[in-house]
Amino acid sequence: MPAAAVALVDRHKILAAEPVIRPHLRTTPVVELEGSPLGLPDVRILLKLELLQHSGSFKARGAFANLLLRTIPPAGVVAASGGNHGAAVAYAAMKLGVPATIFVPAICSPAKVDRIRSYGATLRVGGDFYADALAASEAWVKETGALAVHAFDQEETIAGQGTLGLELQRQAPDLDIVLAPVGGGGLLSGLAAWYGDSLTLIGVEPEEAPTLAHALEAGRPVAAPAGGLAADSLAPRSVGERGFPLMQRHVERVVLVSDREIREGQQLLWDLLRIVAEPGGAAAFAALASGKYRPAAGGRIGIVVSGGNTVAVSFDP
Repeated sequence: MPAAAVALVDRHKILAAEPVIRPHLRTTPVVELEGSPLGLPDVRILLKLELLQHSGSFKARGAFANLLLRTIPPAGVVAASGGNHGAAVAYAAMKLGVPATIFVPAICSPAKVDRIRSYGATLRVGGDFYADALAASEAWVKETGALAVHAFDQEETIAGQGTLGLELQRQAPDLDIVLAPVGGGGLLSGLAAWYGDSLTLIGVEPEEAPTLAHALEAGRPVAAPAGGLAADSLAPRSVGERGFPLMQRHVERVVLVSDREIREGQQLLWDLLRIVAEPGGAAAFAALASGKYRPAAGGRIGIVVSGGNTVAVSFDP
């Protein structure tokens, strides 16, 4: 879909979606973190703990937006996911009494597989990566007539994720900078739609899945590598066509973090706050903790800890 043909999500669409999905969401907390352990004594750091959202990630926002703002056929809904989006759609479908079929690749973590099954959705596992699950879900749509709920390249998904920005601005109205992880870009484009240029938006990606970095370099969404520690949440083949223009317009830069830096970010979240974040959920924090992103002294920075669907932790007891 050419960028010129995309109707961009804006603040009005986010404001329209928010009261519809609000009864089904948690207002997740913001926790202040002392900057000194990160070598940033003069920086105010606020963590938006979206790992405490229903289904274990911010994805519940977009899932409920799709199921409540679109017409659901008798065949129900279908979603392709690395794990978190599938869990969110399964959770929303369970709460709203809608049949759901979720396709995930073999790299989906056991924690996410178990969570999807616990919500009663039909789970189909196959293929190596998210792109394989997406192709299988598209075939399912043709076969059954189910409604496809895209993980990031859908207007309702972006508007739903954008409610995180609305909520964060109410909780922390004086932020200068917001760091958020990027996979397909649904979250970051939702934040871009909400904040615009009112603050500095930084996207954070794994070095082994630089989807937005490659898109910004090419001037359009392009295929990128899809591997690494956070591949079950931050490694689609490319960013979404609907979200890319928003990110291109409003995201200042992309920071790439290594698997080691992500793992160290997870460990530091545990050491400092006893928060267990999944790799993708800790990616944005890893950019700050590793020194890959250094805000100016006196800055007020918000960081989205986006998901906590993991059991594979090796933190000290």
